[in-house]
Amino acid sequence: QVQLVVSGGGLVQAGGSLRLSCTTPERTFSSFVMGWFRQAPGKDHEFVGAIRRSADTTYYGDSVKGRFTVSRDNAKNTAYLQMNNLKPADTAVYYCAAATWGDGFQSTSFDEFDFWGQGTQVTVLS
Repeated sequence: QVQLVVSGGGLVQAGGSLRLSCTTPERTFSSFVMGWFRQAPGKDHEFVGAIRRSADTTYYGDSVKGRFTVSRDNAKNTAYLQMNNLKPADTAVYYCAAATWGDGFQSTSFDEFDFWGQGTQVTVLS
């Protein structure tokens, strides 16, 4: 079992920014594809973005393109989700996830990742 710890959620005004972090003690962090998902009340998990192992490729859900950025620091075993120009519709519980399938893995499905961190609440006020 891989432990993923998410931090950085909170309350922010619309138009503001937040950065989420997802860290793990796993030495194999650099071998994971890292993803971010969110879940609003009463809704399914929505894909936010993901980054390949070498950080050379990222891909995003349509609703966050141009506003959110996924990055990683393999030396720190940490993935990040920078969220800018936040909107009330971004209010959700945010999760990070890890996939061990290599860079050929490009799923946007929450269930197809292998490990998940605990969620962190992001609330955007209008």
